[in-house]
Amino acid sequence: MSNLKVDNDGMVAIVTIERPQQLNALNKDTISELSHVLDQIESDSNVRVVIITGSGEKAFVAGADIKEFAHFSPQEGQQLSAEGHKQLFDKLEKLNKPVIAAVNGFALGGGLELAMSAHIRIASENAQLGLPEVTLGVIPGYGGTQRLAQLVGKGKAIEMIVSGQFISAADAHAWGLVNQVVSLENLMPTALKLAQKIARNSPVAIGSALRSVLAGYKDGVNGFETEIKEFGNCFGKDDFMEGTTAFLEKRKPAFKG
Repeated sequence: MSNLKVDNDGMVAIVTIERPQQLNALNKDTISELSHVLDQIESDSNVRVVIITGSGEKAFVAGADIKEFAHFSPQEGQQLSAEGHKQLFDKLEKLNKPVIAAVNGFALGGGLELAMSAHIRIASENAQLGLPEVTLGVIPGYGGTQRLAQLVGKGKAIEMIVSGQFISAADAHAWGLVNQVVSLENLMPTALKLAQKIARNSPVAIGSALRSVLAGYKDGVNGFETEIKEFGNCFGKDDFMEGTTAFLEKRKPAFKG
C-alpha cells in the first residue's frame, strides 16, 4: 500500500504523504516512494512545479520513524544518513523544478528537514517547527544542521538544534525559515496560486535560476561563475526567443521548455 498520493492540477504536481496515524512520519518505504516520485516528476515535461504536503491537519511530517533505527550501530547510522541525503533530501533540493512545501501542522526532525530541502515553504498558522533530535541523544541527520543555518543564521540554528525547542509559524516566518504564513484553510489555495504563477514562466530559465542559487552554497563552487554560465546558456534556448519575442510583440509568452 502506497504512503503517497500524487495529484496533478494543470502543470502542478501535488504530492501528499499519507500516514496520518503516524503523523506522516518518514519511514524507509516512504522515503523510497518519494524518491521514485521525484524521478518521475523530473522526467515529466508536463509538470513544472511540485507541492509537497502531509495528509490531515495535524502534521506535515512529524519526524522520522524512530523504531526503524533505534538499535542501529554507528556504522548503520552513518549509512542511514548518507542514503537519506542521496535518495531524497539532496535529490529534492537539486530538482530542476521548484518545490513548495505546504507545511500543515507539525514539521519536526526529518519533516522539517524535508521542508527545508524544498525551495519555498508556506506554513499554516497552526504549524510547529523544530529539530528535537538532541532529546533522543542524536543530531539532525538529513541536512538539518546545514540547511537550517543557511536559512536562519548560525546563532538561531544552534539555539533551535541544541534546545530541541519547537517554534511557531509566526516565529519561523520572522526568522526566515518559511516564506509565508496563512490560515490552514488557505494553505493549499495559496500554495497552488503561487505554483500556477511559477508554472507560467520559462521552465528552462527556472532550472537555470535554481542551479545558480544553489551553487552559492556549495563548497569550492563560485556562484557568480555559475550564474554567468547559466545566463549565457539561456540565450540558446527556444524559451528565450519566445520570451523576448512576446515582450516585443506585447503579448504573453507561451513557454514550452
